[in-house]
Amino acid sequence: MARAIGANRSIVDAAMRAPYLERDEEVRLAQRWRSRKDRTALHRLTAAHMRLVIAIAARFRSYGLPLNDLIQEGHVGLLEAAARFEPEREVRFSTYATWWIRAAIQDYVLRNWSIVRGGTSSSQKALFFNLRKLRARLDRKAGDRDRHDIHRRIAALMGVKTDSVAMMDSRLSGPDLSLNAPLRESDRSADDRQDFLVDALPLPDETAEAVIDTERRAQWLRKAMSVLSERELRILHERRLREETATLESLGEKLGISKERVRQIEGRALEKLKHELLRTHPDRAAFV
Repeated sequence: MARAIGANRSIVDAAMRAPYLERDEEVRLAQRWRSRKDRTALHRLTAAHMRLVIAIAARFRSYGLPLNDLIQEGHVGLLEAAARFEPEREVRFSTYATWWIRAAIQDYVLRNWSIVRGGTSSSQKALFFNLRKLRARLDRKAGDRDRHDIHRRIAALMGVKTDSVAMMDSRLSGPDLSLNAPLRESDRSADDRQDFLVDALPLPDETAEAVIDTERRAQWLRKAMSVLSERELRILHERRLREETATLESLGEKLGISKERVRQIEGRALEKLKHELLRTHPDRAAFV
């Protein structure tokens, strides 16, 4: 801890000692780095803007990450800004670099704040970094307004779904919990949290039963279809057993009959199948 504090102080002290740059000198340094890859020019340009990096990094201390790491990530963003800066556009380097510094720090926070990956889209990222501020502002004005109403208002402001706000609020409200940790910290022999997770998938015996029943019904259907004529079999196959079923009109054109006649034959074939299934398996009427 003492070493980290000392590192932070040395970085801040060095940043404070670095001289400010006038606009003309800033442009000259940027041009030297851009055209000749002059590392001395790059060092002077970035050193003069480390104050900006530290100021932006300090805004993200509430996420519980070391300030020294935030500053280092901000410095990476500063170097990226220097590599992309175009001095001929007549924009101050500090204005241009601010976006890159903030983006680098935000990416670092998202990668390290939680072991659960989140904020992958631009809307989720904006929600992550603005939720606390918006919630605090609305809480002051809310009075007796409930949390759901606050989530709804934040969702409207951010252009996201209310469920997304509620989920992000839940994530920001508490630390990560290991599923392998015991339910009671005082009792290491207690059941793990993962032992109480509900599995929505069917049980193995239910899966086996479904497979057996499906195959049994398929066998019944194949045997029952022996009572159908060749034309009835073709119509049922085209209308009921294909992924892309044929229309009555297209099937009538193939068979040289009207679509109404196709519908009649299809209905009669289904009735014959049902009758045969009930005759051979009267105790399975619920499945027919």
